[in-house]
Amino acid sequence: MDYEKELPPDEKTTVPHPTVESARETAPDWRDQEDFMTRNGLNLRSFKRRPDTVHGGAVVLDKSMKTRHLHMIAIGGSIGAGFFVGSGQALKNGGPASLLIDFAIMGVMIFNVVYALGELAVMYPVSGGFYTYSTRFIDPSWGFAMGWNYVFQWAIVLPLELLVAGFTVQYWEGAQDVNVAVFITVFWVFITLINVMGTLGYAEEEFISSFIKLSATVIFMIIALVLVLGGGPAEGLYSEYWGARTWYDPGAFANGFQGFCSVFVTAAFSFSGTELVGLAAAETKNPLKSLPGAIRQVFWRITLFYILGLFFVGLLVPYDHPDLLGNTNSAKTSPFVIAGKSAGLVGFDSFMNVVILVSVVSIGVSGVYGGSRTLTALAEQGYAPKVFTYVDRAGRPLWSVLFVLLWAPLAYINLTATGEEIFNWLLSLSGLAALFTWGSICLSHIRFRKAWAYHGHSLDEIPFKAAGGVAGSWLGLFLIFIALAAQFYTAIIPLTVEDFFASYLAVFVVAVFWIAGYFWKRVGWLRTAQMDVDTGRRELDWDYINKERAEIATWPAWKRLMNRIF
Repeated sequence: MDYEKELPPDEKTTVPHPTVESARETAPDWRDQEDFMTRNGLNLRSFKRRPDTVHGGAVVLDKSMKTRHLHMIAIGGSIGAGFFVGSGQALKNGGPASLLIDFAIMGVMIFNVVYALGELAVMYPVSGGFYTYSTRFIDPSWGFAMGWNYVFQWAIVLPLELLVAGFTVQYWEGAQDVNVAVFITVFWVFITLINVMGTLGYAEEEFISSFIKLSATVIFMIIALVLVLGGGPAEGLYSEYWGARTWYDPGAFANGFQGFCSVFVTAAFSFSGTELVGLAAAETKNPLKSLPGAIRQVFWRITLFYILGLFFVGLLVPYDHPDLLGNTNSAKTSPFVIAGKSAGLVGFDSFMNVVILVSVVSIGVSGVYGGSRTLTALAEQGYAPKVFTYVDRAGRPLWSVLFVLLWAPLAYINLTATGEEIFNWLLSLSGLAALFTWGSICLSHIRFRKAWAYHGHSLDEIPFKAAGGVAGSWLGLFLIFIALAAQFYTAIIPLTVEDFFASYLAVFVVAVFWIAGYFWKRVGWLRTAQMDVDTGRRELDWDYINKERAEIATWPAWKRLMNRIF
């Protein structure tokens, strides 16, 4: 049963707002009108433009993603190199205590961000971009900046992930004599093929890769518990009770306050991509039913996988381990791999290397998905060339996908003599992008709640509410400010002009987009009375919702709390 309907536009507001509603469809289910090969992008006919987007209709993306896909994307979609490899650099810089504390703090932040996003996404269908919430509830110029910021974030992440994938393969001796460019090309072709398969191809790839990542993390934690208790092989390091000795020697913290701040930044970036569940929800048949459950899965990912997994890492691997001092692009520096080798577990390092490879490629696929959908939404609202509104018969935003894929050759730049320096500057474009995106989501939620009350609505009219409410969004916004301040601190110590701009280049890029958006749209910061809370809002079956609420009200307090969070 579909509990969603569409409200007519509210003509009270005098400020133009881009609607964030899902685009109108000219048929009950346009996919049913195409054959199997066309629906799944497996023939040439699938690349032709969809008929209902020719005559100025709004963009309609594919709706083939299922609830199981959304849940798996939420719980494991963004676990990648930042978790498996970047955690080694974080451990070296800050020690096990900084690793645990900083990831926990950033976990609280992302928990509130995702719940705020969930509340907004259930209220207002968003087809392709979180920037529309910024445009609607903050400032159209800021929304313009956030949209392009998000596109370029993923466009730069794609070549990075391809490069890391190439180095990951070279972990094995048989691949070390092969030029990294060969592996970059192979994975570029693979990511292209996945995206040619459209939404369903992305969803199935993410389902499988997330299952592999989560299974491997659970296996690691079970093995790690045995090793900490001294149950490792006799020839390994953990053949006797190990406990928390690494917290005493070499110690819990490394490099003082600067080390603590540097881990803060790494922890924040490791959660990048968590917000993709909001984009993916737009391509499910009934986000109202599937999205809240998916949002709740984020709690488990933060507590069980990030926090508990990295706690074991800090117990097993000392921060001064020599392998942590190597090339951060290499899987050899992964503390998960180091722990397996130190334990004498034959083949475990190769197993974890495969998991790292799957994770890296998965993030590359997600980058093309997230960047292309946002670019299509920008084009629909007149913030990007109209060519990017092209959606083919398989439901793919074809030219937007191609635009993001064409950034992949930047990975080859790193292989030249001066390429690493150039590539690091390019990476700085996306360095702080995620923090700006998350901060905008929190602020949009805060201002939405204010406008919602101003226009005479009550909280009972919101079907899915953020667990922390407005206070949670304020807390998330504060922690994002802390992460930005930590990045600023690490950028100025030691102070060099080049290092500072390399660390904070994204701030200046966002500022340029913000100014450009203002001169383009000539609309600035929105007052509460100007914020439109009705246009494009879902009209819901309140008989169903009230029945569900009445049932939940009969539950004991502990069960209601568990339902609210999990």
